[in-house]
Amino acid sequence: MFKSAKPLFLIVETSLHAGSGSDLGIVDLPIQREKHTSYPKIESSGIKGAVREVFSTQPDLKALECGWNITAVEDDDYKEAINLVFGHEQGDLHAGALGFTDARLLLFPVKSVSGVFGWITCPAVLERFKHDLSICEPSITLDFPPPQENQVPTDSELIVSDNKIVLEEYTFEVHETDDCKNLAKWIAENCMPSDGVYEYWRKKIQNSLAILNNDDFRDFVTLSTEVIARIKIDQKTGTVQKGALWYEEYLPSDSILYSLALASPIFQESDDDKGIFQLTEQEKEKNCDESEKVMDFLEDGLPSIIQLGGNATIGKGIVRTRVYKDKEI
Repeated sequence: MFKSAKPLFLIVETSLHAGSGSDLGIVDLPIQREKHTSYPKIESSGIKGAVREVFSTQPDLKALECGWNITAVEDDDYKEAINLVFGHEQGDLHAGALGFTDARLLLFPVKSVSGVFGWITCPAVLERFKHDLSICEPSITLDFPPPQENQVPTDSELIVSDNKIVLEEYTFEVHETDDCKNLAKWIAENCMPSDGVYEYWRKKIQNSLAILNNDDFRDFVTLSTEVIARIKIDQKTGTVQKGALWYEEYLPSDSILYSLALASPIFQESDDDKGIFQLTEQEKEKNCDESEKVMDFLEDGLPSIIQLGGNATIGKGIVRTRVYKDKEI
């Protein structure tokens, strides 16, 4: 049973193709989508696999410290920790103590007449986000009401004139509100990376957010993704091979998604088999939990950049990560 949960925010740096397999429609290789909403998503199995890969191939020994004053660790301890956290490669031995939910779309980038582009979302997405935050452990609450449809932050740079914004070729009448400003500020402070590289983007998102109605948002995330034609060249003729033309769908860069990282106690009966996650007597007296160590292992060792989805060799799927920090509420 998972005892700890924290949001993991994913900011798409380069177009991302989390594929759902071949399709009979115009797009040969579409992206993964929720069945009932058609919103883009990333399956939890893909996230867990990518995270395990970076832990396995780019070991950061600081992760083994976990904030618990563990100092001397060997490579074998690290490999054991990965198996305990993510599950043994021989899957029938024991389950992993770390899990993830499907990544859900929070903000979607759309071309704008003013401000170059903006991020859109809708009340349905925000209510679900609010609900997901409430089931975290410890629970996370927003100290302001989620904004309603057709709202932008005060001093929005998306407004063209007369409280109107133009996204793609569509015009929307909006209202500038403090609720939307508060949401944009919360996202800038808690979802965006805190380093100096993202200073410009933290400022931009506070002036470039738009809350559309649910139907308009669904239409944008369905019809405004990137669709790219791919070909295969015949090395002998230098021309396209017969039948080697296909279309792939991508989630555009600057999309923002979130998943919940879920931590449970280690699935081993004997304390001796729990490796670095074994609780000391002092920790037991303080009612510490193994799931806290598992979550610390993720937070301390997760790189700021990972790769998700397909076509890694052509630079697709570069994603910046950020685990929510309690102290940053």
